Amino acid sequence: MKSPGAIAFSILGIDVKYYGILIAIGMATCIIISLRRTTHTAIAKDKLLDGSIIAIIAGIIGARLYYVVFSFEVYKDNIGEIFHIRNGGLAIHGGLILGTLALFAYCKKKNIDFLEFADLVIPGVALAQSIGRWGNFFNEEAYGSRTNLPFALNINEEMVHPTFLYESIWCLLIFIVLSYMFYRKHSFNGQLLFLYGMLYSAERFFVEGLRTDSLFFMGIRQAQLISVVIFLICALLYYSKRKKYIKNNLKT
Repeated sequence: MKSPGAIAFSILGIDVKYYGILIAIGMATCIIISLRRTTHTAIAKDKLLDGSIIAIIAGIIGARLYYVVFSFEVYKDNIGEIFHIRNGGLAIHGGLILGTLALFAYCKKKNIDFLEFADLVIPGVALAQSIGRWGNFFNEEAYGSRTNLPFALNINEEMVHPTFLYESIWCLLIFIVLSYMFYRKHSFNGQLLFLYGMLYSAERFFVEGLRTDSLFFMGIRQAQLISVVIFLICALLYYSKRKKYIKNNLKT
């Protein structure tokens, strides 16, 4: 595989990149799917839209801040560059963390069950990630070490692991699994959110080990470190919620 280039088209001298288009498509797809599923929840469509917009804005800010914090050496002599997100530099973990916190705050203010809201949108979030990851392909970024695999990515005539592809496929599978559970085997509020946290973190931990552009914290790949933390937190919360759910069902 070889990227055709980062720019999709230009309007009035302004380049429109595939990365931005794909992220926008992913976000829109997530909202559309979630809107169609509100009939299976107590979440009103207007509340879904308001909460989603807040989470998206917070997510973009969080993704940028996260990247800048762990790459501050690049920006310390040119602070203004921090605001030029069109030049790249977004980290999904930062977006997920701040987006989730913003959604939690919104739900608390509006007296909405946060876990129910999260279970409604999280399958779509996984699909949005699956779509958005292809932006890395067009930008020729987020790739791995050398490989001889037949589906390797061609970067400057060097064949490397297409780590964006691995994550895209995995996130698509997460979307399918969580969507099935949303309609068929959804037991307690928070189940899909915590499963997503475990499934995505497991994949990210191993795929991150293949990448050559990782951000580091004290000599450790920060994406692997945060993946372990998120996995453990979600596993503990899942166990606790499931135990309480089973206990309540036995009483009835």
